Amino acid sequence: MMRYEYKVVPAPQKGAKAKGVKTPEGRFANAVEQVLNQMGQEGWEYQRAELLPSEERTGLTGSAVNWRNVLVFRRAVETVADMPAEEDAPQVRPVPGPEEVLGSDDTPSAPAPIAAEANDPPLTLKPSDEAETPEGETEKT
Repeated sequence: MMRYEYKVVPAPQKGAKAKGVKTPEGRFANAVEQVLNQMGQEGWEYQRAELLPSEERTGLTGSAVNWRNVLVFRRAVETVADMPAEEDAPQVRPVPGPEEVLGSDDTPSAPAPIAAEANDPPLTLKPSDEAETPEGETEKT
């Protein structure tokens, strides 16, 4: 699979003088041709021209939308041959099968019993009205 990088440059707004080119349209075409040839020498492939909105500030608090012409180019940066092979890709660990879960006699092995009793927290954190005495009797506080 080919991968590309893109470059967007502003389209020329003025024509470029050249020998034998006298009309404004010809000079403008010459300016666009120079940009296309320069980018082509750098390895960029011309894709298209776009007219895009550009919001710009005007004055202290205002803004205005100006439309800009841009030229879009692309070039390849990676091919399928440059991508890593499947055997180099990270592998997922397998899920344990029944032979690893079952015991020696093909019965599921139970988890180990809990050795200590659970120390459950109190059901309420509010202090009680009665305090317990060491003898097990209760008295009002």
